Amino acid sequence: MSNHATGKGVLFIISGPAGSGKTTICDGLMGKESLQRIVTSTTRNPREGEIDGEDYHFLTPDNFKTKIKKDAFYEYATVHNNYYGTERMAILNPILAGQNLLLNIDVQGAKTIKEKASADEALKGHIVTIFIMPPSLEELNARLQKRGTDSDEEIERRLIVARSEMEQEKYYDYTIVSQSKSADLDAVLEIYKNEVARQR
Repeated sequence: MSNHATGKGVLFIISGPAGSGKTTICDGLMGKESLQRIVTSTTRNPREGEIDGEDYHFLTPDNFKTKIKKDAFYEYATVHNNYYGTERMAILNPILAGQNLLLNIDVQGAKTIKEKASADEALKGHIVTIFIMPPSLEELNARLQKRGTDSDEEIERRLIVARSEMEQEKYYDYTIVSQSKSADLDAVLEIYKNEVARQR
């Protein structure tokens, strides 16, 4: 990493297919380290227990499109028929203030942010990407079935998406093959500590 003593934070991006355990890992990391989670925006409906401004910024499609026109997003995409996006200021302001950030995002979004960051002096060298790889599609299918939140059609669709997402892991700085929740969290914690130490 360049520019060691800048006092800037590091943005940790975690991706992986639905059911890979990335949300559990992110929650675990937040519980152990002083990381600020970036709240992304979406047009999908809140799930039970989700809080606006904490889990996501829940926007109407019209609001989202207005923000797109104003170039407010670092990246946005349509995933599972809804818009998702990461606002530029949600990343830049905390990074410049020295805050380490965590972003749980799909492979499309991670790729866009990495590309934009490489051309942005404020972010260059301050992004670390981690891919959570399911041990197999069979295991992923079992996890999605066990979750019980999606219909069979939805699971089938998510597995198709997962297959193409797994092909993108070569573009990440690190890949963790998912084992147990605790092993996955330990692996991410080790990467986190090493990368933060390198920035100092």
